[in-house]
Amino acid sequence: MGSKFQSAIAELIAERGLPREVVVDTVSRALLDVYRRMVQGPSDDVQVSVDKTGEVHMLRTKRVVAQVEEPATQISLAEAQRLKPHAALGETLAVEAPELLDKIPPRAAGQVILQRIREAEQMHLMEAFKDRLDEITLGTILRRDNDDSYVLEVGKIEGVLPKKEQVPSERYKIGQRLRVYVMEMKRTGGRTPQVVVSRSSANMLKRMLEQEVPEIVDGTVVLKAYVREAGSRSKVAVWARQEGVDPVGACVGVRGSRINSISNELNGEKVDIIPWSPDPATFISNALSPAKPISVELREADHTAVVTVPDKQLSLAIGKEGQNARLAAKLTGWRIDVHKPDEE
Repeated sequence: MGSKFQSAIAELIAERGLPREVVVDTVSRALLDVYRRMVQGPSDDVQVSVDKTGEVHMLRTKRVVAQVEEPATQISLAEAQRLKPHAALGETLAVEAPELLDKIPPRAAGQVILQRIREAEQMHLMEAFKDRLDEITLGTILRRDNDDSYVLEVGKIEGVLPKKEQVPSERYKIGQRLRVYVMEMKRTGGRTPQVVVSRSSANMLKRMLEQEVPEIVDGTVVLKAYVREAGSRSKVAVWARQEGVDPVGACVGVRGSRINSISNELNGEKVDIIPWSPDPATFISNALSPAKPISVELREADHTAVVTVPDKQLSLAIGKEGQNARLAAKLTGWRIDVHKPDEE
């Protein structure tokens, strides 16, 4: 029966795209497990190996003795030296035992091998994909599930875009190619592992900025903070390590080329790039852009910034439905109270 596995192993290697050593190890372990289930009594002395041609061999460990009394566990010195010329009494040898292979039912072996190969395939895919975690990748939408999540094909991995990770203003279609942020990977009971992807994560914006702005990659410009209300507006605070470098200009690009590219990919989401400052009052003032505050008073007791803005800029500072002030508060970590001069 060992030779019957040769073609099966070759097919598994060709069809599954798994390394030969992974297939061989998986088949060996599976056959040994099936044997142990089928055979009563101890089996620690049994081994399974697969040679270069794909033929399966079962081996049994035997002790070299002067006179064999238990053939299942002992081998004579003369026989042992035919297998290994320098074998000595008391030594143990792994001796081929083809009769053991006949005790393994082919159907049961095939089922276990396929199950283990699927598991090995999952592990191999996860290992190959792990470098793409926390990165942006391209996927194709395959279907929409009953819970309103979308299933995507992401290379050989199945991606899931949950409803909570979708952008409310976006509409997705079957067959659509979509850039997504890879959040996490999980094993499933199915044939392939799944990755959870997002279109709304603030980390997607971060990765897009890193792709568009070389100064961020080389460390000249640092992303100090970033917040996002997906599909509507985002705020990003940047700082330059090198004197003379304009961090906002680097992110915006010539005539807005860099930030427009990101905004277009996010279906028109507005992205505010603001200069970070180690001074909280200055940072808060910058964060309320496009409004230009008159003053910022910090109340350390309740971690609140009382911001005064020109009368005509009050609605600009607060933003539609409070969005501008809300994002500025998230970006800076301060509670922000905006009012006009006459309200002091």
